[in-house]
Amino acid sequence: MAPSVDLQSYLVFVSAAAALVLTPGPDTVFVLTQGVAGGKRGGVAAALGVSTGIVVHTTAATLGLAALLRASALAYAAVKYAGAAYLVYLGAKTIRQDGQLSLSDAGPDSPLGSDLRTSYRRGVTVNVLNPKVALFFLAFLPQFVGSGPGSGVTSVAPAAEMLALGATYAALTALYLGAVGLLSGGVRSALRSRPRFADGLRWVSGSVLVGLGAALALASS
Repeated sequence: MAPSVDLQSYLVFVSAAAALVLTPGPDTVFVLTQGVAGGKRGGVAAALGVSTGIVVHTTAATLGLAALLRASALAYAAVKYAGAAYLVYLGAKTIRQDGQLSLSDAGPDSPLGSDLRTSYRRGVTVNVLNPKVALFFLAFLPQFVGSGPGSGVTSVAPAAEMLALGATYAALTALYLGAVGLLSGGVRSALRSRPRFADGLRWVSGSVLVGLGAALALASS
């Protein structure tokens, strides 16, 4: 008989996932920096990118790809250093921007849609290239698969259950980080009358991204 999950088990998962999502971490800091740099829409786009990365990690855990990172030190190190390098690159690019932090909705030579796609793509890349996130989902999601009593519930395949739980986690993440993006975008709007402060904030945002990259690179496996 196929494993099943009941409503009570699902609510336990949602509660645990919500507690984890609401715990500030690198993704929260990343979305904050993107909201300050790209406005409310840029922050929300970055949040949706991070949520998409969670779907990617869930799929990888379901297919067993995340187990490869756990079993292979070389694969884990390759993904980790790629993610660290990308964060450092984003931070250095932010710091080296000419002039002050742009406070317009889009750059003079780039359409708004292009900026939003860039923020979204960055969110996906930063999340996907963090092997710790991959291993987290590999360990976390299976705890709730097939946990139902098997009566009065709908039986589903374990893989489908994993994907459904991952989609729920991604949705919770999108809601929380989307709010973070909106709030940080509001801060950006308030800086329109304070260009010098905005320039300093550009340095802070870039330094934070570089720090996140360094922390990921130095983290133990």
